Amino acid sequence: MNLKRRKREPYETSSALSDLAFLLIIYFIVIAGFNVNKGFLMNLPARDSTRFILKDDLLRYELDGAGRLLYQGEEREITAVEQQLRAALGANPNLAVVLTVDGQTPWQRVVSFVELAQKLQVDSFSFTMKEDVP
Repeated sequence: MNLKRRKREPYETSSALSDLAFLLIIYFIVIAGFNVNKGFLMNLPARDSTRFILKDDLLRYELDGAGRLLYQGEEREITAVEQQLRAALGANPNLAVVLTVDGQTPWQRVVSFVELAQKLQVDSFSFTMKEDVP
């Protein structure tokens, strides 16, 4: 009985699949390491929840068109606001902060204030755009 033997393939052609597998492994390791910035993560209240905020628990700030931070009509530096918020949060954990933003405000000033609120872990924070008065 005469059996036909299969011819062995040379080493160079059989390594192509292992190279491809190695490159795919490297590719998936690299893309798994990217950190995606998801923006500001803040807890939002449930849609059906009702929350009452007392007047004493509310701090209102305003950013005008020039980027000045105002509290009750007075200009404040961000460091002074940080100290005020820390003291208010220590005295009242149910504190709510409202920021009114003028449309001409430089965006970095808004981002800085939002980062401050996030850093201090203000649970109730909202900001609105100032309405233009004709």
